[in-house]
Amino acid sequence: MSVYLGIDVGTSGTKTLAIREDGHILASSTVEYPLYSPNPGWSEQNPEDWWQATQQGVAEVLNRGRIKPKDVKGIGLSGQMHGSVFLDKSHQVIRPALLWNDQRTAAECEEIEQRAGGRKALIKLVANPALTGFTAPKILWLRNHEKRNYDRTVQVLLPKDFVRHRMTGQFATEVSDASGTLLLDVKKRCWSKKLLGLLDLDLSLLPKVYESEEVSGTLSETGATALGLPVGVPVVGGGGDQAASAVGNGIVRKGVISATMGTSGVVFAHSDEVQIDPEGRVHTFCHAVRDKWHVMGVVLSAGGSLQWYRNQLAQTEVASAAAMGVDPYELITAQAAQAPPGSEGLFFLPYLTGERTPHADPYARAAWIGLSLRHGKAHLARAVMEGATYAMRDCLEIIQSMKIPVREIRLSGGGARSEFWRHLQADIYGKKVVTINAAEGPAFGVALLAAAGTGAYKNIVEACDATIDVVTTTASSSANQKIYNNLYPSYQRLYHSLRQEFRSIAELIER
Repeated sequence: MSVYLGIDVGTSGTKTLAIREDGHILASSTVEYPLYSPNPGWSEQNPEDWWQATQQGVAEVLNRGRIKPKDVKGIGLSGQMHGSVFLDKSHQVIRPALLWNDQRTAAECEEIEQRAGGRKALIKLVANPALTGFTAPKILWLRNHEKRNYDRTVQVLLPKDFVRHRMTGQFATEVSDASGTLLLDVKKRCWSKKLLGLLDLDLSLLPKVYESEEVSGTLSETGATALGLPVGVPVVGGGGDQAASAVGNGIVRKGVISATMGTSGVVFAHSDEVQIDPEGRVHTFCHAVRDKWHVMGVVLSAGGSLQWYRNQLAQTEVASAAAMGVDPYELITAQAAQAPPGSEGLFFLPYLTGERTPHADPYARAAWIGLSLRHGKAHLARAVMEGATYAMRDCLEIIQSMKIPVREIRLSGGGARSEFWRHLQADIYGKKVVTINAAEGPAFGVALLAAAGTGAYKNIVEACDATIDVVTTTASSSANQKIYNNLYPSYQRLYHSLRQEFRSIAELIER
C-alpha cells in the first residue's frame, strides 16, 4: 500500500493526515500550540512549536492508521501564508515569527508603495497591493526596528517552508505561498528582482521556488529520524493554505470556484491566465496547479459573524442545544429560517474586524441597519447570515467582472454544512451551489499533491478527478433571487455611506 502524508501548519495547530492513493483517509491528527501578542496588533509564534507539532502529528497518524513507515511514499506541506521566519547563518531562529494577522507594518506598506512608484505601479510588478499581512513589509519592519536581528538574517522562510527545512535541510518554497510574500513576479512565477532592487533586499535571503507538485527535496537523516520515517521520502512543494484547500476542493479547472465560509470567508477562482484587478480588491496568486493562477477575495468575518451572534446573543439557543445534544447552530439557523428572505428590510454589515475585499478598510465595523419594532431574533440571525453572504457576493462580483467564468460554486466550511445556508447562498449568488465528499481542507490538498508529484497520478488535475465527487447540489429560487438582487445594491451603498464615520469613530476611540 502506498501512503501519502499531508501536513498543514495552521495558526491554531498543525493538522497531519494520511491518505491512500485513491484519496481514502487513513488517519488524521491535530496538535495545537500557542499564539503570542506581546503588543496590541502584534501576532507571533515560535517556529520550533510547528516542528514539534509536526513530529507529534506524524507519530500519531502512523499509530492511529497502523501505517508502516516504509509505505509512506510522499509528503506534501501546506501552511498559514505570509508569516516570516528569520534564520541566522547557523540556520537557527532569530526571533519569533511574525504571522499573517500581524498589523504592525502599516508604515512599511507605505514605504513599499513609495519605493515601487505608487500603488498601481506595485500592482503591475507583483499583481497585488501592499497589505500589512504580507511578508515583504515584515522584512522591512525588521530592518527598520530590529536592525541587529536583520543584520543576522541570512534566510527568510514561510511557516511551512521552515518545517520543510527541518525535514530536508533544503531552503525551498513553491509558487502559491511565495505569491503572498509580495516579492514574487506572479506572471513569471519567480522572484521579482526589480522589486527586490527597489526595496534594497538581497535575493539570497529568499529560498528556491518550485511548482507545487514538484519534489523540493527528500527527508534527510536528521529529518527522517525526527519523524520516524525512512531517509529519502520525497517532499513536494505543496501550497499555501488557500491554494491547498482549493486543490482539496477540486478547484483545478476553469469555471469551478469555491466559496469557503469559515471564520473568514474566501471566494477562490481558478484561472488559466494571469488576471489582475487594477484596483487590488482581490488577490492574484500563482495556483498550486502548474502554470495556472488563481484570484481570491477574502471576507474577514464571514462565519465569524454568526459565531459572534451565537456567543453574544444566542445564550438561550446554546443552552437549549446543550440540553438536546445538538449543535447550537442548528437552532440558530432554524430560527433564522422563520424570517422571510431579506429580513424585512434589515441589513447586517459583517465588518467585525474590518474588511479585506472589496474595501481593504481596517476601520470598517459591523452594524445592523433598518431595525424596527417588527424585527425579532429570527430577523437578527437571518440578517447576519445574509450580510455575510452579501459580502461573499462582493468577492464573486469582482471575479466575474474580470471575465473569469463561474459555472459551479463548491461550498465548504460551516456555510456548507447547513442546508438552510446552502439555499441562502444559492439565492444570493444566483448560482447553483454544490458540496463534495472531501472536507479535510489544505492537508488533503497537499496529500494529493504528494501523490501527483511522486507519480501516482499524471498531475494534480487527474488526482482531483479521481478522488473528489459532488454529493449535493442546491439550485437557487428564482423568487428569492429576485428579492436579493433588489436588495443587494442597498447593501453595497451602506458601506460607502458609513465609510467616513467608521474612520471618525475609530479616531475618537483612540484618543
